[in-house]
Amino acid sequence: MDINLKKLKPDIRHLNDMREVVYDKEWLKTAPNLELYYMYRGLKEKNGLRYNITVVPTRMLGKELVKTKGHVHIGSFGETYTVLEGEAIYLMQKTKDNIVEDIYAVKAQKGESVIIPPLYGHVTINPSNQDLKIGDWSSQNCKSDYSLFEKLNGACYYYTKKGWIKNENYKNVPQIRFEKPMVGELDIKSILETTK
Repeated sequence: MDINLKKLKPDIRHLNDMREVVYDKEWLKTAPNLELYYMYRGLKEKNGLRYNITVVPTRMLGKELVKTKGHVHIGSFGETYTVLEGEAIYLMQKTKDNIVEDIYAVKAQKGESVIIPPLYGHVTINPSNQDLKIGDWSSQNCKSDYSLFEKLNGACYYYTKKGWIKNENYKNVPQIRFEKPMVGELDIKSILETTK
């Protein structure tokens, strides 16, 4: 899908929108209100699905690598992401209140896709030294809930210069496991299956 983003106006996520979920609280004390990432929503609609693109420039949040704020879908909705440029780590967690039932990460490069299962909260991390551009398909009825991540100061793991660090605000955080991405962008039929 060829979309010229330069002609479109994105929603911008600033640091002040994400202060609750950043690991390095000392860095936050003096950090300016940076533009962290850009969301281009509703670029295409088909079969009840909406296509979005997010651009996450390379950056450090103090000791932590730049990431999206993180959210859980309201209802039983899945979502698919494809890396269009750069490299991404998708961190997915299934929780009940502040108890983690499952946690895993998928590292994906350009041309690889990831399915976010229903009921999993997720964060996208840019671990590379180049800008990350990702496309995603989700249901037009899908809404995002950020409250768990805000309340518990982020996902159950932070990805820092020194590697993965557990977020102590969660209980029973299992060891993180790593899964492989899918090769290629998913077709509409596959996406519809994840949104049922």
